[in-house]
Amino acid sequence: MPFSFLPRCALASLLLLALPGCASQGGTLGYYWQSVRGHLQIMQAAEPIDRWVARTDTAPALRERLQLAQRARAFAVTELALPDNASYRRYADLQRPYAVWNVVAAPPFALTLHRWCFPVAGCIGYRGYFTEADAQAEAAQLAQQGLEVEVYGVPAYSTLGYMNWAGGDPLLSTFIAWPEGEFVRLLFHELAHQVVYVPDDTLFNESFATAVERLGSAQWLATQASPQARAAFAESNGRRSAFRALTRATRARLAAIYEQKEALALEEKALAAMKTEAMQDFRTGYAVLRTGWLAAPHGRPAALNTAQLAGYDRWVARANNASFAAQAAYDELVPAFEALFEREGRQWPRFYDAVRQLAQQPPAQRHQSLRALQPHHKETPGA
Repeated sequence: MPFSFLPRCALASLLLLALPGCASQGGTLGYYWQSVRGHLQIMQAAEPIDRWVARTDTAPALRERLQLAQRARAFAVTELALPDNASYRRYADLQRPYAVWNVVAAPPFALTLHRWCFPVAGCIGYRGYFTEADAQAEAAQLAQQGLEVEVYGVPAYSTLGYMNWAGGDPLLSTFIAWPEGEFVRLLFHELAHQVVYVPDDTLFNESFATAVERLGSAQWLATQASPQARAAFAESNGRRSAFRALTRATRARLAAIYEQKEALALEEKALAAMKTEAMQDFRTGYAVLRTGWLAAPHGRPAALNTAQLAGYDRWVARANNASFAAQAAYDELVPAFEALFEREGRQWPRFYDAVRQLAQQPPAQRHQSLRALQPHHKETPGA
């Protein structure tokens, strides 16, 4: 799974610490309990970064990265106008590869995510679990309903600032060692969720946060990072942009196929054949990309991020309607938010105010306003 733009935030369930366990449509008391318990375990494992830095048994590489995190956290406040609060000022070693595992699902002939609804956070197109076994069990139940499902690990999530009174969201071992550019992207993304969050609008929320991470990380790399970090990010970002273009084209092709189900009343057998061909072409296109990455000058072993490549391999191998639909939320409206940032003179406070104004609009009007700003298939240097 390419960690660069796929879902990373199990936003909804963790806001329920003070809410009745059975108030949410589509949920159970057991689900809420695992959310509360899992988050409390992370909070209890977290210690202030200064304490980690001062410890004699802290590995030098970890100490250096935590100090980088402190600089990036300060940069987020002073240069990006992101919240100055308790979040990401502590660190927790989780002793596992992911913070949570998300489940997404979609029908066999649609790119529409199955949604779960929660108090406060509203309805979202994914559900997070603190153990992979629980996520797989949920996925199995959805598959029995005829849905296509995907389970993927999530390195970090946001509690939207609601837990800052208790110490805030901590930095986690699940992403602390990422390459510098990717690390700051994720940090800025999670903080952006504390600026604006609209219940029942995953597309708006995630596209906004992704725009902040892209623009903010470009600003960090230009002014704070070493030439080596900038070069590594540029190569990684080039692969990400190429992969995004391929998946976007495939998503559009699948959407066009599924529209024919209603427009032409095609039988499912014919639709399935068209879908299979589109997916085969997608995987062939990825194989061509991958071959080019491996053959590129200096592509191995230093510049080619093996974790990123393995993530792409896994995503492509398991790609289905659920994974393509989930990806769209983190991709579709990003150019519109970037255009809004330019319209507001690249001034972060003005940009956030404009986003807050959009958030007050009814959903259809909000999306229409954004799409009016949207350039067609334009990638930016921070993409």
